[in-house]
Amino acid sequence: MPEEKTPPRMVLKNFLEIPYDELEEMNLKAAEDAETLSPAELEKKYRAYLQKEKRLKAVTLCFSDIEGRFHMLDYDKVFFLNAGDNLTFDGSSIRGFSAQKESDLRLGIDWGSIFWLPSDVFGPGKIILFGTVLNRDKTPYESDFRARLIGLTKEIKKTRGITANVAAEVEGFLIKGLSAEQAYNEVGGFDLISTGGYFHSLPMDRLKIFIDSAAETQRAMGFRNEKDHPEVAPSQFELNFSYAGAVRACDMVQLYKLVCRQVASNMGMTVTFLPKPVAGVNGSGMHLNLSFFKGGRNIFHDKKGEDGLSAAAWDVISRILNHAQELSLILNSSVNAYRRLDPHYEAPNQIKVSSVDRGAMIRIPAGNGKSARIELRSVGPDANPYLAIYALLRTALDGEPLTKDESKRDRVRFLPGNIHDAIRLFRGSEFVKKLMGQDSHEKYVQHKQAAADRSPKELGSIVKSSEVLFHHDVTTQMLWHKF
Repeated sequence: MPEEKTPPRMVLKNFLEIPYDELEEMNLKAAEDAETLSPAELEKKYRAYLQKEKRLKAVTLCFSDIEGRFHMLDYDKVFFLNAGDNLTFDGSSIRGFSAQKESDLRLGIDWGSIFWLPSDVFGPGKIILFGTVLNRDKTPYESDFRARLIGLTKEIKKTRGITANVAAEVEGFLIKGLSAEQAYNEVGGFDLISTGGYFHSLPMDRLKIFIDSAAETQRAMGFRNEKDHPEVAPSQFELNFSYAGAVRACDMVQLYKLVCRQVASNMGMTVTFLPKPVAGVNGSGMHLNLSFFKGGRNIFHDKKGEDGLSAAAWDVISRILNHAQELSLILNSSVNAYRRLDPHYEAPNQIKVSSVDRGAMIRIPAGNGKSARIELRSVGPDANPYLAIYALLRTALDGEPLTKDESKRDRVRFLPGNIHDAIRLFRGSEFVKKLMGQDSHEKYVQHKQAAADRSPKELGSIVKSSEVLFHHDVTTQMLWHKF
């Protein structure tokens, strides 16, 4: 009897899959176009692309709420193209975003924010764009700090000729098991992947395989990676990517965290960006490197200035130091974040500037005419990057400089040691109310108070379950309603 042949498998799906080298070229070109083309030109270009590319099945439109949680909606490509001026969603279904009476919100499309995604990580046939949150009447929604940051960067470019560049160094921990944050209990704690240390991991360790996979994904997305390595604490990592304009830098922070979480999930593990997920070891930060350019020149640089910085840079430092305590709730936005500000673990909790002391909240890295910058070390990795950069830019330009009382000796001031003190300082700050707007200021502090109320006031030495389960960056929305 002749051998029965198996019929060839039919290929039913033909969705877009792009090799990594081509992806990198496409994403870098898109970043360049975003700087050189007008919004109308960008929309025309990418609408034409979407109409022509038959292998795209959906467009992912993303936005961040006031606390920095990242949200994504997938739109059918044809629907997206036909209904792009009327994309609506229910804001009241997102905890901490809008009240029921203002539930109907719209999403505008930022066509210059396009990213092509590696199909082996995110699945084939999709691109991702960032959206602008709008009210029903299409006016900007006050609590969308990405949109407000866009407005601020345009304003300072027009009125002062200044472009703000930002580079973020975001640390995280790799944890054994899926959904490890949601399953956290304070008795067992987190189960770490590695017990190695700084720059140390065997090439095929799980931590190093994760780092390599995440870095490859980010390079393909046009992040222009610089260095990727294990950090000081066991199971801790940091993947550094190049600076960008303020808004794009924040977009890249959100995508960085998304990439890390997805790569870890694909490997059966969890990435956490809790500032201090493990007691007794170094916590995670999101160091923000800030520089101002004017006429193509870095105005923070002065080779004859103190530590190589110009008077303009020292003025910015003075204003940020002066408002540091009242800004703390924005830059350290969770109960858990205040565990990280512990001086025993290189904690940047001192309100001062230094070129060498890593306990200072602002450090001056060695730099030149291109790279001169200030490094904000006190920021937690769970901060809303758009709100953090918006607040820092507003403070850098419009805050009150620090004044010295010659009749008193210098004493080092410290950042708040717990979220309750940070909330009190935030509530009482007229400067921050003006900076954020009354409604956003009140909304933000209410969410932070609700989180604080779910944890003991004295946290002790063990990371409590409440710090993790009621953390704004952990997806436990159902649990919030059952508390």
